Amino acid sequence: MKIVSTNIGERKTVDWKGKSLETGIYKYPTEKAIFLGKSDVLDDHVIDRKYHGGIDKACYAYSLDHYNFWKSLYPEVDMTYGAFGENLTIENLAESQLRIGDQLKIGTDVIVEISQPRQPCMKLGIRFNDQRVVKRFVKEPFSGIYLRVLNEGWVKTDDQVTVLNICKNNLTVKEVHMLLGGNRNEDLARKAILMPELASSCREDLIRIYGL
Repeated sequence: MKIVSTNIGERKTVDWKGKSLETGIYKYPTEKAIFLGKSDVLDDHVIDRKYHGGIDKACYAYSLDHYNFWKSLYPEVDMTYGAFGENLTIENLAESQLRIGDQLKIGTDVIVEISQPRQPCMKLGIRFNDQRVVKRFVKEPFSGIYLRVLNEGWVKTDDQVTVLNICKNNLTVKEVHMLLGGNRNEDLARKAILMPELASSCREDLIRIYGL
């Protein structure tokens, strides 16, 4: 795996149902290295910290390999890296292979841990100018991954991303994403909520969805 783009968000005001709404989902590539901190990415604008940023969602990564799928559906949308609100666009990032709790090394110093798949909100629909993309995103196996930052540091384009530790008994990111997206499987959901590495907010959502 390799970083193909590091992306930083700008504070932007948009119209949402006749009201002004601030968002940081509009992220754009930067040629500079970015600093992954324990609770966020330095200089990245995170507006709604109830749902974004924090220990469990310090950084969001999305796979370069998914871009062509979305380009085919939304040819009119600007698909510059960062289009999904990700801080890191990574080549060969596979939700079907990576597991909750897996630890990744980025570059020489940074160590991160996978905490959960992305659960999109209406701001993705604003970014795509089509709220239907939110439901489509939930159904497709291309969620991207949220990361805890265990060892802070600077990362840059072309940095290698390697797997340091595999939580072989945990569910994959894809499996958790599909549980949230309507592929009901109570046995897997029970297993998911017992994973200590799963983000607490994601665990709460699974408990609510499955009535556990």
